[in-house]
Amino acid sequence: MSDGTHDERRERARDRDTPGGGVTPADDAIEASAPAEFGLVQVWWGDGKGKTTAALGMGARAVGHGHRVHMLQFMKGGADSVESVRGEYNAIAALPGFSYENTGHYGWHGMADGSADDDHERNARAGLERAQELIDAAGDADLDAALPLEGDPDDGIHMLILDEALYAADRGLIDPADVLDLIDRKPPGLELVLTGSHEEPAYLADAADLITEVGKVKHPIDAGQRARKGTEY
Repeated sequence: MSDGTHDERRERARDRDTPGGGVTPADDAIEASAPAEFGLVQVWWGDGKGKTTAALGMGARAVGHGHRVHMLQFMKGGADSVESVRGEYNAIAALPGFSYENTGHYGWHGMADGSADDDHERNARAGLERAQELIDAAGDADLDAALPLEGDPDDGIHMLILDEALYAADRGLIDPADVLDLIDRKPPGLELVLTGSHEEPAYLADAADLITEVGKVKHPIDAGQRARKGTEY
């Protein structure tokens, strides 16, 4: 047996047994396509940093495959610790197939920052109603088909990220039963991602397919570090 034949067999074995078949990952043009296995409910909660970041990462991954993604943010309006434009908004605007909207109010519910709790509740309820609209619209769309990357989210989406919705429920701005209703009315092909809350949303234990606790070991905010541009917003 020649050395060349032996080397070829070894390379074939390597490619067969290596994840990805030995093919080096590469990028490609984004074209609208339908997901093959969407439809689960994901929950990301905990006192650690990274819940929104994880959801945004999944959204970026989904649009990279040509799927239509929309993020609806609860409770993330302006605050004196951040600028009005968050980095993720600029990034989302540059990605085909990704869109967002914000129903937050200035400040943070329950904090002495000059914001009115009644306004927070009104905005959270508006966010809930908007989430219901988006989910119902997805139910009317053909989620087994490709959706226009620049299409209106009211015409259908493959993934809906409800960022900080669990904080809104945890703080009593919306009812946990409302969150369960969103899951119940979700069409089978819609991937629903819920983030937020330092308290465990035990009411979602049976309703969610994936639950991840993001736990804090150490955070610079405890040492007085303010939110940093490019990492927290």
